[in-house]
Amino acid sequence: MYSKEFLKNLYRMLYMIRMFDKRCIRLYRRGLIRGYLHPYLGEEAIATGACAALREDDYVISTHRGHGHCIAKGAEINRMMAEICGRREGYCQGRGGSMHIADVTMGNLGANGIVGGGIPIGVGAALGAKLRQTDQVVVIFFSDGASNNGVFAESLNLAAIWDLSVVFMVENNHYAVSTPIEESSRSPELYKRAEGYMVPASAVDGNDVLAVYEKTREAVERCRCGRGPVLIEAETYRHGGHHVNDLGKYMSKERLEHYKKKDPVTIGRRYLLEKGKSSEREIAEIEKAIDAEIEEAVDFAENCPEPSVEEFLASMMPAVAFGTSCRDNSGESTEERKKTPQTKMYWEALNEALREEMQRDESVFIMGEGIAERGGSFKVTMGLLDEFGPNRIMDTPIAEASFTGAGVGAAITGMRPVVEHLFVDFSLLALDQLINQGAKYHFMTGGKGKVPMVLRTQGGSGNCLAAQHSQSLEALFYHIPGLKVVVPSTPYDAKGLLKSAIRDDELVIFLEHKLLYTTKGEVPQEEYTIELGKADVKRQGGDVTIVAWSNMIPRVLWAASKLSAQGIEAEVVDTRTLVPLDKDLIVESVRKTGRLVIVQEAVRRGGVASDIASIVQEEVFLELTGPIRILAGRNTPIPYNLNLEKACVPQGTDILEAVKEMTNGA
Repeated sequence: MYSKEFLKNLYRMLYMIRMFDKRCIRLYRRGLIRGYLHPYLGEEAIATGACAALREDDYVISTHRGHGHCIAKGAEINRMMAEICGRREGYCQGRGGSMHIADVTMGNLGANGIVGGGIPIGVGAALGAKLRQTDQVVVIFFSDGASNNGVFAESLNLAAIWDLSVVFMVENNHYAVSTPIEESSRSPELYKRAEGYMVPASAVDGNDVLAVYEKTREAVERCRCGRGPVLIEAETYRHGGHHVNDLGKYMSKERLEHYKKKDPVTIGRRYLLEKGKSSEREIAEIEKAIDAEIEEAVDFAENCPEPSVEEFLASMMPAVAFGTSCRDNSGESTEERKKTPQTKMYWEALNEALREEMQRDESVFIMGEGIAERGGSFKVTMGLLDEFGPNRIMDTPIAEASFTGAGVGAAITGMRPVVEHLFVDFSLLALDQLINQGAKYHFMTGGKGKVPMVLRTQGGSGNCLAAQHSQSLEALFYHIPGLKVVVPSTPYDAKGLLKSAIRDDELVIFLEHKLLYTTKGEVPQEEYTIELGKADVKRQGGDVTIVAWSNMIPRVLWAASKLSAQGIEAEVVDTRTLVPLDKDLIVESVRKTGRLVIVQEAVRRGGVASDIASIVQEEVFLELTGPIRILAGRNTPIPYNLNLEKACVPQGTDILEAVKEMTNGA
C-alpha cells in the first residue's frame, strides 16, 4: 500500500523534527536561543502525517509550538535555525524567532504567539482561495487549549457557512500550558464540538503517522471537492513542560510513561522496518545524514551575522510614521482639483470609491455585518451587491474577531479585503486580529508578508447612541506600529483616501464619523487618489494654526469664519491621516503663525493631540508666541442625553472662544 520511498520520507521528517528540537534545546541551554522555546517533542506525527497529504501550494498556519509544522511544510532548516537564533539570514531576519517563524513561499503562513490567534487567519486564507477559484486547502494547527477560545467557535462557524476548504487540526496534547484537559473541558472528546456546526469531525491517534496521514488525506480530498471544512482531533502527548524552562512537574508521570511507549518516531521507524522492508543499516544512514544536516544548520546559524541595528531602523521607514505616500498602478500620485466636480454626500463618495476599486481590481471584496442587501447602517455599500454579487459583497455573522481575522488571512494570501465594523466600539472585539496579527505580520515575516486590508468603521458622538456606540478611538490605533490610520472630513477626501487605502499594501484603519455621512461637497467625476500622509490646508491664515481632523474640521471652519469677521485669520490644517502624519505641513504652518490650537473629539488623556503638540514643541519651540492649546473631549464616557453629549466634546463656540483668548483679540 505504501511505497518504501514514501515511508522513508515520513521517517526522515519524524526524525528531523525530533532531532531539530533536541538540538534547539541544547542551543537554548547555551544561550544561543533566547526568549521562549516550545519543543514539539512527542507530537511529530501530526505535522508529518498532515503535511504529507498536502500539495506544495496548499497552506498551513501554525502555533507557538510550530517547529514541526514549519519543517514538515518544507522549510530550509538552515534558515529556520538562523531565525530561531535571531540571525539576519533567518526566514524573518531575526524579527520573528521561534514563536513567529514563517515560510511564506512554501505556504507556511506562520507560527503564532497568541493561542488560537491563527485560526481565523487560516479561515481567511481558505476564503481567499475560494474567491480566486482555486482548489487549495488550508490546514490550521491549534491546541486543545485553543479549542476553548471563542475565536475557534466563530471561525468554525464561518468556515461552515461559507463551505471553505479548511482542515481544523486539533493537536490535543492534554495540557493548555499547565491545565489538564480534564479541568478545562467537560467533554474530553473535543472533535464532538464540530457537530453543532454540521462540520464532519473525528479523532485519530496523533502518535501514528500513517493514521494521521490517512485521516488528513481523506479530509483534504473532501475539501478539494468543495464540500466544506473538516475537523480532526489528533490525540497526542508532549514529552515535557510547556516550554524549555518549564519542568512539567504538574504532568502525570504515569501518563507520560504510557505515551512514551507510543512514541511517534519509534512507530514511524517500525513502519519503515516492517512495511517498507528497510534494514537497520538503511535507517542508520538516514539518521546519520539528518544529524549532519542539523549540525550544518547550527554552524550556519552560529556563523550568520546578527541583524544590523542600522539596517533594521532604516527598513522601518520613517515614512510609516511621517509623510509616506500611496501610489496608483502608474507610480504617480493622481490627486488633482478637477474642473468637472459633482456634489456628493460623504457616504456617496465612499460608495463610489468602493465601486471604482472593485471594478478596477478583482481581488477587492467587502465583508461585514449587514453590508449586502441592507447596504450597511449608513448606506455606504448600497447597490454594490447587485453589481458584484454575494462572493464579493459578503454579509458576515456578528463575530468581529473571526471575520476580521479572515480578512487578514485573505489579504496575506493575495486578496484586498475591505472589512466593515458597524461601529468602532465593536472593533475592540477584534483587537487581537488587528493589533497582534495584521499589524505585525509584515514586520514579523521580515517584510515578506503583506496585509493589504482596509478596516472601515464608524466612530464619534452626536447621535445620542450613548457610551458603547459613540467613542473616538483613533489614539488606540495611532499607538500601534504597523497600522495606518485615516480620518477623512469631506466627501472629496473620503473618496480619494479610501481608494489609496485599498491600494496600499499595509493594514489601514479607515475611521469615518457618523455625523459626516450626509454632509455634502464637491467630488471630481474623473479618477483621483489622495496620498496617505498628505495633510490639507482647508483655510489659509496668518494669526493662528488650528489642527484638527474628521468631524472637528467643520466645527473649526465655522469658528474660523467667525474669527475672520473679528480680524483674526486662522489657518486650518486637516491632517486627513494620522498615520502617516504630515508633520512637515503642520510645522510649516506653525512657523508662519506662531500659535497652535489642536482640536480632537476624543478624550484628551493619551490622545493624538498631545503627540502633535510634543512634535511641534520639539521642532519650533522658539518660534511659538505662546503655549500650545489643546481642545479635546472630556475624560468621560459619552452620555445618552443630547445636551450632556454636546458638553463632552468640543463645539464650534468652544473653539471660537479658545482662539480669541489665545490671540487676545488680535
